[in-house]
Amino acid sequence: MIAVADGRVPDVTAGRWVTQCALSRICGSCAESLGRPVAFLGTPAEVARNAFHLPPMHVACAEDLRRTPDADPTWQLTLTAGFEFVRPAREDEDRRPTFQPNSLL
Repeated sequence: MIAVADGRVPDVTAGRWVTQCALSRICGSCAESLGRPVAFLGTPAEVARNAFHLPPMHVACAEDLRRTPDADPTWQLTLTAGFEFVRPAREDEDRRPTFQPNSLL
């Protein structure tokens, strides 16, 4: 995984990091600006729902993350030109925000 500018390796599942990536349109792995396409990694269930918990990434960063020893072997790569950041409602059982691609490629 690539480190951000200050040398830290971001925890791509941490709540604050996920929100920062969404609001700043930065890669969840390397913290650089996102262009197009945007990549999301998700389980088959996340792909079927079109709602991802991991933040947006560059394609190369997502592919690198998928090859790490701690990666979920079921992760699938989804490419999009845009996405929505959806915060959970109070009544939602899953309290994590999601990313919902809106222009699948």
